[in-house]
Amino acid sequence: MTQAAATADAIPGASHGHGANPGEIAIGVIIGRTSEFFDFFVYAIASVIVFPRLVFPFADDLHQTLYSFTLFALAFIARPVGSVIFMAIDRRHGKNAKLITALFLLGTSTVAIAFLPSYHTIGAAAIWLLALARIGQGLAWGGSWDGMASLLAMNAPESQRGWYAMIPQLGAPLGLIVASTLFAFFAGYLSAADFFDWGWRYPFFVAFAINVVALFARLRMVATPEYAGLFESRELQPARVSNTIRHEGRNIVIGAFAPLASFALFHMVTVFPLSWVFLFTRESPTRFLVIETIGAMVGVIAIIASGVLADRIGRKPLLMGSAIAIAVFSGFAPQLLDAGAVGESIYMVLGFILLGLSFGQSSGAIASNFARAYRYTASALTSDLAWLFGAGFAPLAALLLAANFGLMSAGAYLLSGAIWTVLALWLSGPEKIQR
Repeated sequence: MTQAAATADAIPGASHGHGANPGEIAIGVIIGRTSEFFDFFVYAIASVIVFPRLVFPFADDLHQTLYSFTLFALAFIARPVGSVIFMAIDRRHGKNAKLITALFLLGTSTVAIAFLPSYHTIGAAAIWLLALARIGQGLAWGGSWDGMASLLAMNAPESQRGWYAMIPQLGAPLGLIVASTLFAFFAGYLSAADFFDWGWRYPFFVAFAINVVALFARLRMVATPEYAGLFESRELQPARVSNTIRHEGRNIVIGAFAPLASFALFHMVTVFPLSWVFLFTRESPTRFLVIETIGAMVGVIAIIASGVLADRIGRKPLLMGSAIAIAVFSGFAPQLLDAGAVGESIYMVLGFILLGLSFGQSSGAIASNFARAYRYTASALTSDLAWLFGAGFAPLAALLLAANFGLMSAGAYLLSGAIWTVLALWLSGPEKIQR
């Protein structure tokens, strides 16, 4: 018997999932996810209002942003590769070593961006350095999967599975609120020269500091013998990626496409509208960041509501209904975004309500179909692929379509995500009880 298994036996009820405190796990999950999403949105906002001018000054405004969104996508391509690399580290050296290495890489990549020279200073090397840092972020996000969300879901009371499923998703709007507020402050109170010279760099320093705090908070839980025993007793251990794909390939693919509606909408109310307003209207990006912050607050409430609704009607019916609502929204959302300040505000509020209801239950929607021996690795791969297919190229594709064919084409892109979600949920079959 291993030491971890012996520890699990020593914890009353640990082998049956009753030894863990869901509230304590939830705190660790929220801290970890908020720090990750804060990093995500700091870069996302900078990819609209900073990097086009800083790194691609040789192009026109539209192509500056398109090039910037191309680099934005690199992290999503690198993320599955990061999962493969760090799963191997996890198997050989444990979660402690995996998390420290991944979050060190994430912090280093993030703070390196804060020191990035401009194209005018070092030429094309600025593009390559930003691309390298972005790839480093993607590899680190793949490695930062700690399994705490799966552990939380497996220790949640059966009658509250929807409630506990939404907890990890709160990190997205919380991270957006902090990132948008920071950029709105610096962009609003500094001159344009000061903001582009040094003001934009401060959110990346803050992201580095938050990563350090999040690292210690997560290690405090993951590295303890008690939680090591819980991970092993629940079979939340890293399996080989090749074996996982061979046994769970179908469910991984279905799981990757199931949340496409919410992931497509995710960028249609965060990164894309900011780029559209910045490029094609005279509205200040600072004002729109404030609207985005308010929308994210509405999103927090909607995510919480998704937990209540999912426990009443079921997670999959809620996801199916949300996907249909997103499909309807795609038909008139472009007109709202193009209808001035009032239209933009309605677009953001409605968008975040739908996003909260769908995104709140999208995490691990198919995870209960995974065999226990492969659940840890399969859940990580599913998340990586869902972000790659649903979000990685969303800002680039939506802006490219809208700029060439009008905003209605961006609505068609959102509709396609809703269709894929409905199809994937239909193919996934009935939801199983996680045990």
